[in-house]
Amino acid sequence: MNRRGFLSLGALALAPHAFSAPRIQRLKIAATRQPLVGAGNPDTAVWAYNGAVPGPELRFKQGERLRVEVENALGAGTTVHWHGVRLPNAMDGVPNLTQAPIAPNGGKFVYEFDLPDAGTFWYHPHLGSPEQVARGLYGALIVEERNPPAMDRDVAWVLSDWRLDREARLVESFGNPMDASHAGRIGNTVTVNGAIRDTFAVRAGERIRLRLINASNARIYAPIFEGHSPRILALDGQPVANLNQRVVLGPGMRADLALDCTGAPGSRHRVIDDFYAQRAYEVLKLEYSADKPIRAAFEPLPQLAPNPLAAPDLAKAERHRIAFGGGMMGALPSQREHQGLFWTVNGRPISEHEHQGEPILSLRRGQSYRVELVNDTAWHHPIHLHGHVFRVLTADHWADAVLLDPRSRAEIAFVADNPGDWMLHCHVLEHQASGMMAVVRVS
Repeated sequence: MNRRGFLSLGALALAPHAFSAPRIQRLKIAATRQPLVGAGNPDTAVWAYNGAVPGPELRFKQGERLRVEVENALGAGTTVHWHGVRLPNAMDGVPNLTQAPIAPNGGKFVYEFDLPDAGTFWYHPHLGSPEQVARGLYGALIVEERNPPAMDRDVAWVLSDWRLDREARLVESFGNPMDASHAGRIGNTVTVNGAIRDTFAVRAGERIRLRLINASNARIYAPIFEGHSPRILALDGQPVANLNQRVVLGPGMRADLALDCTGAPGSRHRVIDDFYAQRAYEVLKLEYSADKPIRAAFEPLPQLAPNPLAAPDLAKAERHRIAFGGGMMGALPSQREHQGLFWTVNGRPISEHEHQGEPILSLRRGQSYRVELVNDTAWHHPIHLHGHVFRVLTADHWADAVLLDPRSRAEIAFVADNPGDWMLHCHVLEHQASGMMAVVRVS
């Protein structure tokens, strides 16, 4: 197994730290450069929030009010979408649906809303997403529980991949037809918190809350922690109970893990991602200090308090079916009629933020719904619904996205309790921009 099979192996340590970051009230979006690869390689030109990729980690307490003033210093319009957060429709950051784009060269917009749910969320643009996210526009939004469980550290890993040439320059082939009609833009260099990492420092006997965020355009992650058995605390910010499965994160998805550091002082253990057959690589190593263990044994894991979600009435729920089609090796839309659109939702390709015609679903506020999601394609699709959290009936947990394997289906249920027009789309950003996007209306 290769260390990465990417450009280089920058030996950058991800130093341990406790988060006490101040609340950030302003985000400025601008071009900059960042040493993604390290080890003497050139810096990479990126787009960033407040001068760094990922953008500043925003931390709040459940029930607090977020207010962020955004300034756009780019030469292109943009927005900020607060992924996974149940918020008012006008704050959702979808251009020409919930707001006008933030104008280039100095445009501003203020996002302000309450945070009803604790959990791991993130923020990113929803305009020109295949390019803007690939250039580095994303950051973590952490909403802590009012009474968080006892942990020695609480750490977020923002996972992303980049398509770089041998000079560490970003390959600017955004949204090309090959990527768009296949698996999306999968890069050749994986970073954790904006750099290739060699190690992550831990101490024997330490218990870490590790928040994983998949900020990639298209890459799916399935990390293995050699010699360790992390337990899932939450998926997409929503607590889980007795869920004993491997973590698989499609784009946009998150997982909170309890990582009990059971290794010996001075030992090293690989974190490996082998989701793609024949392309396994090492993300980094857990590197134990020589210090004596913090504790000899671990207390039972705490159960996170549930968020205040309305439970759907399955017996009275209205049923719907949404089928996702197209893509290579599938029923591609006619390129004569729909040039550059490769995917369909219920048989229709919809270009990014076209918003023409009727919503794919018109739902009554307060009503329970069961929706069958069907993947009629040869590719993976993480299907994400804005403004709501749903119960994944086929897996029995709450989420805001569900990863559909090729030729598979899933059933979700939720109460349509947040009024407005909401996006439903594949979070492989090239798929979203080339047909796999629709609107769900709640009124």
